[in-house]
Amino acid sequence: MVERNVSTETKRMSSIVMKLHWSWIGRKLGMYLGFDLFLFVILCVGWICDQEITRLGELVWDHQRRLVGLEKIKELTYMVLDTDGKLLLELPVFSVLQVIGILIGIVALIQLIGCFFDYMEEEKNIRRILAPINEIALKADELSRMTFSEEKYQQIEDAISSLQPNEQEILSFGDSDLQGIEAAMNNLLMRMRDSYRQQARFVNDASHELRTPIAVIQGYANMLARWGSRDEKVLNESIEAIQHESEHMKYLVEQLLFLARGDSGKTKLTLEKIFLSQLMEEIYEESLMIDERHPYRYRKPQEEIVVQADGSLLKQAVRILTDNSAKYTHEGDEIIFSVGKTREGVPYLQVQDTGIGMEEADIAHMFDRFYRADEVRSFQGTGLGLAIAKWIVDKHGGYFEILSRTGLGTRVRIVLGKNQSSKITA
Repeated sequence: MVERNVSTETKRMSSIVMKLHWSWIGRKLGMYLGFDLFLFVILCVGWICDQEITRLGELVWDHQRRLVGLEKIKELTYMVLDTDGKLLLELPVFSVLQVIGILIGIVALIQLIGCFFDYMEEEKNIRRILAPINEIALKADELSRMTFSEEKYQQIEDAISSLQPNEQEILSFGDSDLQGIEAAMNNLLMRMRDSYRQQARFVNDASHELRTPIAVIQGYANMLARWGSRDEKVLNESIEAIQHESEHMKYLVEQLLFLARGDSGKTKLTLEKIFLSQLMEEIYEESLMIDERHPYRYRKPQEEIVVQADGSLLKQAVRILTDNSAKYTHEGDEIIFSVGKTREGVPYLQVQDTGIGMEEADIAHMFDRFYRADEVRSFQGTGLGLAIAKWIVDKHGGYFEILSRTGLGTRVRIVLGKNQSSKITA
């Protein structure tokens, strides 16, 4: 049975190789034919132009040109007449066409010889490329026909039943026939555990972040219930605190919902032609109006850079970087916007500040949800902004380049290239 299956797969493989081979030959011969026809026309036109220049002294485009004797190829003649119809040049063409035809024939023969020598080598290349696919097909067929005894099924069931909810524990069947199934199930277990840990951490962090504003609101509400009606100072302080904490909680919930929709695939990108200079200039002007504590500067590129992107989401990512720069930069220190291209010609958007900077250990985790370095815990924030920015940039096929020095500042660059990994320099 196995030999018959191998034989069938081998025949199928040979049939695929033959189809690909003939397709390659057809394309190559078509390319050669087009080149030969082009060369034939070029040589004929070149000979005619040479004859006109040699005999008439120049090429005059106003002259009339005709081919006569088309009914008898041997009498084919090329004629040049002036504007009055006077014959200026008469050239027999047949003998020249013969010579050019022989030259083209020699070129075509060389091409055919080249195809003949390439034939076997090309077949080897096709078989080498298809070999892994053929091997996978044979292995899949072999696995689909594999039969296990009742004892082996019982062995698998017992191993799964005895598995304890321990992160370090893996399945082990102790049977060489079940190694493939064992590896596949252990990989699945590891992915499930990673997903569970991430979900548990996310829920725990979200609960922790929401607990603080809820506790503050509850505390001030209790204070209002006791003394608010009699003490105007307590009343105003409580109302102001409740408004502030409820606004913070609303912002946090909106960020959580954005990430939840993104993770579930409900947030879709609307790609359109975006002028990066115009987008960055809008953010620059908005920052000047919103933030009077910092001077902003915009370095406009010499050339206009256009990309296909979701303008609103891309602007949101840059705003997040801008808010972070303003938050961690001392009052009066400059924040710089710029747009450009990398050495490889890939477009980027950049926000640079002269703020407190980051440690290398913090840079490695800066895009983790709810992560906040020890140095910035005194600043107001949720720890979700950069996670949202990374989601947006990832969806655009881009990545971050980060350069930061403690006490000197941070430069964050959004590179809109085909790479999903952030490049970090500390």
